[in-house]
Amino acid sequence: MTDPSPSAVNRFRHEALFYSGSAEFVNGTVPFVREGVASGEPVLVVESPEKIKTLRAALERDADQVFFADMSEVGANPARIIPAWCDFVNRHWVPGKSLRGIGEPIWSSRGADELVECQRHESLLNVAFGRGRPWSLLCPYDTATLRPEVIDEARRSHEFIVEGGSARRSENFRGIDASAAAFSAPLASAPPPLDEVTFEKGDLRRVRELVRKRAVAAGLDESRAYTLAVATNEVATNSILHGGGSGTLRIWQDVDRVICEVRDRGVFDLPLVDREAPGPDPSSPRGLWLANQLCDLVQIRTFHEATVVRLHMRLDPRANLSLVTDVESTEATMILPP
Repeated sequence: MTDPSPSAVNRFRHEALFYSGSAEFVNGTVPFVREGVASGEPVLVVESPEKIKTLRAALERDADQVFFADMSEVGANPARIIPAWCDFVNRHWVPGKSLRGIGEPIWSSRGADELVECQRHESLLNVAFGRGRPWSLLCPYDTATLRPEVIDEARRSHEFIVEGGSARRSENFRGIDASAAAFSAPLASAPPPLDEVTFEKGDLRRVRELVRKRAVAAGLDESRAYTLAVATNEVATNSILHGGGSGTLRIWQDVDRVICEVRDRGVFDLPLVDREAPGPDPSSPRGLWLANQLCDLVQIRTFHEATVVRLHMRLDPRANLSLVTDVESTEATMILPP
């Protein structure tokens, strides 16, 4: 069953575009953008530089009316993508007018941990926008390079599917409430830790210093080791305040990164708290938000009687293209054209 075009709906419309090859990508995205431009809708495309170049050429003069941003920067840490879309919607939405965007956060060379967090991001988009302002988001998926199980998950995280030139509702869409459910996907097994300690109130200075020393010993430079220590401090503080007053810290080195894991007895039941910029009130939740601004990847899981947060920092600083240096800023990481 086909479904109306984005211009015919008055709520958030989340679509997965299944394409194979450059021609199908262009055929699936250019009409979507042109329809928005013709309707006077703000349009933002968050894609790879190569696909941005392709779209600019195909759109010709219409490209001048479109915002573009590099997904490898905006979405280096997938948890930063929703804040960027929030920034776009808040800046450009006006009553009676819709917006539209294209975002492709999943590609074949994403690491296993990043892929799972991108899939979680796609599901959380429904929570962030599903009951809010009307706008349309098209998420391309390259069926020629992505595994079948990745495409299957896209059918569950998107209410609409675009395939073969037609749109239809996904029979497998999990819905908004299920998208907000506690996330308990398995975490990769960890090697023997460089260190493991328990902590409680009064131990945060010791936690920061331990992380900094172990991170430097593993190969991080002093600046990034300090940054990882600050992020771990924020998560450990959450454990003390909301996780039963104590927690366990583990640190280890993976192939290309240092990972800190904080485990406590709390329950993580605010699915967007790590993606919502803190408000001006000093009591506003900010620890997990800051961790995502500082680290290359943050994984949050709720298991039986435990919450686990893993903070990843790559050994190669050049890999962290979208590091936010002003951690007190509430601006999204996307920089839009004037």
